[in-house]
Amino acid sequence: MWNQLIEDKIYKRADDLAKQITLWAMYNEKIVFTNGCFDLLHMGHIDYLCKSADLGDRLVIGVNTDASVRKLKGASRPIIHQDTRLIKLAALAFVDAVILFDEETPLELISVLKPHVLAKGGDYTTETIVGAREVLARNGRVEVIPFLDGHSSTAIIQKIQSDN
Repeated sequence: MWNQLIEDKIYKRADDLAKQITLWAMYNEKIVFTNGCFDLLHMGHIDYLCKSADLGDRLVIGVNTDASVRKLKGASRPIIHQDTRLIKLAALAFVDAVILFDEETPLELISVLKPHVLAKGGDYTTETIVGAREVLARNGRVEVIPFLDGHSSTAIIQKIQSDN
């Protein structure tokens, strides 16, 4: 249905993505992993994802399912369906793979994928990033990307609600 280049970036199973990552790693490509809800894709997300992509050769994004977003953010979220969020992220040229995860944290996914670099946004510290210990134990890196001020999904939602 979508452009084949976009569809090829969307993985349904962690095992299949792990096989692809193994192939990339065989060519000495550094794998960067990040995760999030990416409900309302905004400039803050784009900035953070671009900077994450710059940390290696391949950017892999774990995306919370709708059910896990509801657990984290409440019954009114997500606003955008998980399939649409995957397609929007896969359409970005600097993104190499996207995959859904249904757990509250991406720890299981990180354990399967074994990225070289784990990147998260500026509201985290290395100590609070899920999967940091596992990545560091494999001699990987953990990077905290500073936020782009003035951009957040919550602020966008509040603005929309206040304008009505």
